[in-house]
Amino acid sequence: MARTRKSASTSRKTQNTRSTRKKLKPKTRNQSDYIVSMSENDVTFCSGPAGSGKTAVAVGLACEYILNSKVEKIVITRPVVESGRGIGFLPGTLIEKVHPYMVPIIEEMKLYLGTETFNTMRSTNEIEICPLEYMRGRNFHNTFMILDEAQNATFEQIKMFLTRIGMGAKAIINGDLDQTDLKGDSFGGLSSCMGSLDNLEGVGICRLDHSDIVRNDIIAKILKRLK
Repeated sequence: MARTRKSASTSRKTQNTRSTRKKLKPKTRNQSDYIVSMSENDVTFCSGPAGSGKTAVAVGLACEYILNSKVEKIVITRPVVESGRGIGFLPGTLIEKVHPYMVPIIEEMKLYLGTETFNTMRSTNEIEICPLEYMRGRNFHNTFMILDEAQNATFEQIKMFLTRIGMGAKAIINGDLDQTDLKGDSFGGLSSCMGSLDNLEGVGICRLDHSDIVRNDIIAKILKRLK
């Protein structure tokens, strides 16, 4: 009798039902609303201070989506700003250039997926980590797209990112409006885009605040004093 062979996706889901895998659980009302917005809209913008969960919650939902075959791919991107210079000034290959900036997201994804599954998905390109500057001209279908640290992206860069959205895709744009590394004549486009697209069907606008900081209570106290 022929043996039944488990598919890669079935094996992946079985592997990740273990209790050691981090589960997506909102810790505040605003985080719950954020998840609802991402689930119901094609595009969700989220602003919030460090530690409020704007990246962690988006990454967690992206992992849940790919594990449950709601999307075929996760793409994580961010603008790279290094002492006022772009990624081209950094040494190494494309992956080597962007890797230091993506370590926090990579670590978070490993918690949700498990290191083995994360590494497998990276090798099969089901998870792609790409600098924002390299996304022009591409289209992403059935993809969960996350633009992180969007406070460092210009209006034109965010517009370019939004026009990469293909069929069955979701786009999440998050950042901290009180923190930007852009210098000189470069102006962040996050606030402008959030204002222009507010109340547009298919677009959600979420705002997290200091009450959503769950990483460590001391962070909220520090940020209030240093604001």
